[in-house]
Amino acid sequence: MVKALMVVLLVVIMAPLLGGLLTGIDRVLTARMQGRVGPPVLQPFYDVLKLLGKEALAANRRQVAWALGYLVLIIASLALFCLGGDLLIIVFTMAFAAGSFVLGGFSVRSPYSHIGSQRELLQMLAYEPVLILLALGVYLQTGSFMVKDLFHQSQPLLASMPLVFIALLIVLTIKIRKSPFDLATSHHGHQELVKGITTEYSGPYLALIEVTHWYELVLLLGLAAMFWTHPLGAGILLALAAFFIEMVIDNICARLTWNWMIKFTWTGGIILCLINLGVIWVLRAGGV
Repeated sequence: MVKALMVVLLVVIMAPLLGGLLTGIDRVLTARMQGRVGPPVLQPFYDVLKLLGKEALAANRRQVAWALGYLVLIIASLALFCLGGDLLIIVFTMAFAAGSFVLGGFSVRSPYSHIGSQRELLQMLAYEPVLILLALGVYLQTGSFMVKDLFHQSQPLLASMPLVFIALLIVLTIKIRKSPFDLATSHHGHQELVKGITTEYSGPYLALIEVTHWYELVLLLGLAAMFWTHPLGAGILLALAAFFIEMVIDNICARLTWNWMIKFTWTGGIILCLINLGVIWVLRAGGV
């Protein structure tokens, strides 16, 4: 019990620091790819501190409550993941967190916020089946949904589930709001959505949303790292490689429409997962 509390405390403190640092590195490398100098690596922390110093204004109490729900559920998902918990429960908790974010956007009258919330729902429709199939693949491979059981496998998960990992990269593009699928909240200032689902958030409440995104980034990269758990450093390198791939995709792709996102995710991600799971099932049934 004490060990679990220490892990949760470490997650609460360290995850946003790591997430903010990765966000800063992302901005610097993106600037370099575009031939710009870019901001300092610590700029995301400066931005959040500046937002925290502004007056706390909200359209209504529901908006704040849903933002807090988004934060709490993402932290709960990350803590459960770090404790080696049930991957299926983690996926469902992430879905509830995304739902809270959507409801926060719908709780105000801004048309930009409503459009962003609708697109966030479409994104959930696109990536949630892939995450569920990921959890199912882990069960077929290990006989358990528990993340901690991956450390007892003789070979990395990537060796048996390479297509699922590729599908996860598609999900990462959507979840960390990179082009071509940054639909719900504008990743770049020139887009027509202004700031989409976060349009009516400002000051400390917008800072809360940004910090939640940092927690979520760490969790998503953790999902990538679990594909190679021996040694743990290899998993971290795999997650960082996936993060760099997402940055490259973001800088070479224009934003697509929501229907292209769903078509690409369903015809690409879901089919890749089903093929990979089918191979695992056949090998298991044949005793290989």
